[in-house]
Amino acid sequence: MALGVFSRLRDGLSRSTQKLSGGISSVFTRRRLDDEALEELEDVLISADLGTAVAARVIASFRRSRFGREVTDAEIREALAEEIAAILTPVAKPFEPNPALKPHVVLVVGVNGTGKTTTIGKLAQLFTEQGKRVVLAAGDTFRAAAVEQLQIWGERTGTPVVAGGVNADSAGLAFDALTKARAEAADLLLIDTAGRLHNKGALMEELRKMVRVLRKQDATAPHSVLLVLDATTGQNAIQQVKVFKEMVEVTGLVVTKLDGSARGGIVVALAETFGLPVHAVGVGEKAGDLRPFDAVEFARGLVGADGPA
Repeated sequence: MALGVFSRLRDGLSRSTQKLSGGISSVFTRRRLDDEALEELEDVLISADLGTAVAARVIASFRRSRFGREVTDAEIREALAEEIAAILTPVAKPFEPNPALKPHVVLVVGVNGTGKTTTIGKLAQLFTEQGKRVVLAAGDTFRAAAVEQLQIWGERTGTPVVAGGVNADSAGLAFDALTKARAEAADLLLIDTAGRLHNKGALMEELRKMVRVLRKQDATAPHSVLLVLDATTGQNAIQQVKVFKEMVEVTGLVVTKLDGSARGGIVVALAETFGLPVHAVGVGEKAGDLRPFDAVEFARGLVGADGPA
């Protein structure tokens, strides 16, 4: 990852960094790493949304390797970056469409307001720029704004959008979109979906119907199910993953709005809890601000370690 990209990531994570780094600095100037210091550090990690399991894992590692030693806040940040990177590395897997599939069908799910539609638009731009043929499906038929937003992204990226009227059958629309994508030998079909969690039973049935109908054309579809999470919700993202995993077979995560949140640590908690691939993180409004997830750079940016590793 180039330095310029690291700088953008670090800028996007600045609020999370301030929360975590400030907490570390308040605990350590130069002091012995004793039980009291470890307890204070554990509180800092939990308050930064890394979660109790991650905090316990990090503290256990520090106790084994550094207990009783004098340490500075910079040393702790470097060590913490290494610990976090070790947790994140197994899940850092950029999303790559399978070229053997024509098209690779992606269902994009998540609660309303997480940035699903914008994420689809950014992915369309990314893969169109790579020379891939992309088709979009406006499957969130309950929100006219979502359909309009996707159509704007379609115009912007030169990507066809399959849309219906308000409250149109989303499963039928997904079927039509797959028909079109196959006819055009598209590489990728990105399907937007509704996210009305307050009506979980209806949403679950709608998503499952979508899957059933897609499989009438392609028994292996959808090939990926991406869950979009909003970093500003913090620990609530854990519950959202649990709920959506009950509904559909989630294959990977995209975490948005890290630039508007002091809760970037939630990405670490998600990795530790679920082990699902984290394909990308959003650190701004521009298409280029949806970044493939890099474990080391994210870890260093989160804790305020100086520069890329």
